[in-house]
Amino acid sequence: MRKGILTVATAGLLVTGSLAACGDDAGNSGTGSDKPAKIGVILPDSKSSARWEGADRKFLEEAFKAAGVQYDIQNAQGDKTQFSTIADAMITSGVTALMIVNLDSGTGKAVLDKAKSQGIATIDYDRLTLGGSAEYYVSFDNVAVGKLQGEGLVKCLTDQGAKNPVVSYLNGSPTDNNATLFKSGYDSVLKPKFDANEYTKGPDDDVPDWDNAQAGTIFEQQLTKTGGKINGVLAANDGLGNAAISVLKKNKLNGKVPVTGQDATPQGLQNILAGDQCMTVYKAIKQEAQAAADLAIGLAKGAKKETGQTVKDPESGRDVPSVLLTPKAIYKDNVKDVVADGYVTKEELCTGEYAKLCADAGIS
Repeated sequence: MRKGILTVATAGLLVTGSLAACGDDAGNSGTGSDKPAKIGVILPDSKSSARWEGADRKFLEEAFKAAGVQYDIQNAQGDKTQFSTIADAMITSGVTALMIVNLDSGTGKAVLDKAKSQGIATIDYDRLTLGGSAEYYVSFDNVAVGKLQGEGLVKCLTDQGAKNPVVSYLNGSPTDNNATLFKSGYDSVLKPKFDANEYTKGPDDDVPDWDNAQAGTIFEQQLTKTGGKINGVLAANDGLGNAAISVLKKNKLNGKVPVTGQDATPQGLQNILAGDQCMTVYKAIKQEAQAAADLAIGLAKGAKKETGQTVKDPESGRDVPSVLLTPKAIYKDNVKDVVADGYVTKEELCTGEYAKLCADAGIS
């Protein structure tokens, strides 16, 4: 992976160094029992974002295979009952470490607590389980993600010369703590604009379960409510952004109303190349997966590692040892960086009508 595109914050550099330094020792550690090291991973769904199956699964598998450890990665497909059932089966199968991306904190906490009661080490991956008991939390600086989105929307509206634009929000799922953090980030940028009457606050809606179909319906209602007068859309990820863009296209407003995103999905990047999406936020999932895998492999073998960072759980007040990586804003002029980083291939991005747009954007 090209090193220039994404860096870890200063504390994060210490994290990476400490993980690497402990790697060999952890590899020689036993689990403290006769159980072989085995890692279970529960992903949340495949509908809210293409990343879970297209990136996270792949990179986690690569890390576990390289370390020679047993693993079981399953996807709950947005079903809380299925999430719990998968967890029970993994616990019964003898996993020695369990990594979860919760669907909500209540379900996630129950799974983490059950694993802990069975002596199984746990990791919160990407989303913090509020009130949970995970040994580690591995994610990106999600407030920083939101700030990049807010700054991106301001940049695109300024480039358009927009005067007192009406800005609507399509927030993520209210059950996802990350969505709360994203909103905290973009509110810190946009609220001063609203307070100074430079921007007008439009509709502000959460999208249950990050569901793109519901996002489209919600945005249609937003557009109707404002009489079509929405000048910018803060969409919390590329899927929600694309839902808004689909509605804007039906109203011949695409390209005229800046829309944000997150995850640097092929669809989101294509929307940026076409001029329908203002920006996205790139998170190098390979780095996140590798950091989580390093910790999980250590835990599965009975070894804990220092991270040098903590995040305070706002519900329990517990300081959770953490690894937080730094995100990057992507606009049309640096879409090529995501391809150069190996996260999205030219073949999947530059199809059909997008071939010329890719060439114009310097993607080779």
